[in-house]
Amino acid sequence: MSRASVVIVGGGITALSAAYELSGGAAGSNENSPRIEIIEASPSLGGALQTTTFGERLMDLGPDGFLATRPEAVQLAKDLGLESELVPIASSGANIFLKGELRELPTGLMLGVPVNRKQVEEMAGLSKQARKAAKRDWKKPRKLRVGDDISIGAILANKLGEELAYQLIEPMIGGIQAGRIDDLSAKSIFPALYNAARQGGSLMKNLAAMMPESRSDAPAFMSLRQGVGSFPHVLESLLRERQVVIRTNTAVTRVRPVASGNYQWEVDTESTTTSANAVIMATPASVTGHLTASVDKALAKLEHVRTAPTAMATFEFATESIQLPKHGTGVLVPLGTKWTGRDSLLTTAITFLDRKWSNLQRPNTVVVRVHVGRSDDQRYSHFDDDELAERILQELAFILGEAPIPLRTVVTRWNVGLPQYSVGHDRLVSAARAASEPLSMFLAGNSYDGVGIPASIKSGRLTAQQVMRSIS
Repeated sequence: MSRASVVIVGGGITALSAAYELSGGAAGSNENSPRIEIIEASPSLGGALQTTTFGERLMDLGPDGFLATRPEAVQLAKDLGLESELVPIASSGANIFLKGELRELPTGLMLGVPVNRKQVEEMAGLSKQARKAAKRDWKKPRKLRVGDDISIGAILANKLGEELAYQLIEPMIGGIQAGRIDDLSAKSIFPALYNAARQGGSLMKNLAAMMPESRSDAPAFMSLRQGVGSFPHVLESLLRERQVVIRTNTAVTRVRPVASGNYQWEVDTESTTTSANAVIMATPASVTGHLTASVDKALAKLEHVRTAPTAMATFEFATESIQLPKHGTGVLVPLGTKWTGRDSLLTTAITFLDRKWSNLQRPNTVVVRVHVGRSDDQRYSHFDDDELAERILQELAFILGEAPIPLRTVVTRWNVGLPQYSVGHDRLVSAARAASEPLSMFLAGNSYDGVGIPASIKSGRLTAQQVMRSIS
């Protein structure tokens, strides 16, 4: 029997994790390992996991860390021999720019959502109405019909009132997803919130009962000494050693089912066709939908999954030239925060990178990163890089009280941003997978299984295990 063939379309961390698992995982390849080919349209692998040299620092240009309370990224690091490279987060806590002032966020929130009245009562900057809304949820909660799915915003506004929903909580959840809580699916993005709302009664009490026991000695987040972007480099090197075919700068033009023969699929580029027993689509859902629209209507509907482009500017300042809040790793900024005249801030969040990660700390300088862009706010795209950096510096001065001339600056744009899990997203994904998996086509990545690095790694490795079962 000829060796099985698997083609992976896409070259991000999901695709690399899938190829790693298909080629034997930590045990290495063996006689049962299939021929594996990765086809990526961009010049390099890794997707948003990229690093750059920034002065004396090697710095991530995309996500700078990952959730360590989930095992997948930590386990992959260990499997790859990178355990000694793991770096725990060096600080904790955050601030929020609320009503023109920096306020310290209370500890113990669940994705920004209060789980007891005290958190709201003791926080500065909230109105009496916000405190009354929290008291109402605690003592006499409103009823809410949840149904099969509901937006995060609909739950929060009903249960906790609009001020807490949009001024306190949305900056956290919306920032993680680069979207609006009124558009985002509670069931797909925040299942604990969805289940707490379905239970009825006090939302905060229900969430408090779901809070995992905290381990004070365990870091919530980790990174790698050479940056999270070192994951793709290590994986690429290992996969090449295992004879995985890796093609970059090559766009897939079509994925076609084969009517007869030893293979189920043919994957076309402009100049080649690769036959495959199974295909893993690790591209954004909209790309997958475009490439597979002729296969099934349920797959074609994936074209409608939107992404939210974003950008960020990273600055190095002399330490003595800028006064940062004494507490926390950054600042959240509510959407629509007024700045000048009728204009509102572009800034959605600020991260103090070297306070967050010890490997980025250097004497006499600090690194500050400012994030802009949401699903419905692409104003930043009208600026070139220099103009955007200047605008962001002006906003930093407004938020922090000062923003000196930076020693160096880099602007990064992510034109294919985070997928937006709209209400009913789980039904869309389930229908697409029900159509594709019997045909040995598998969907993997942050369009389906969560946007974080651990979720993407898990999606890739579990999908690879499905593939091995389908071709064995």
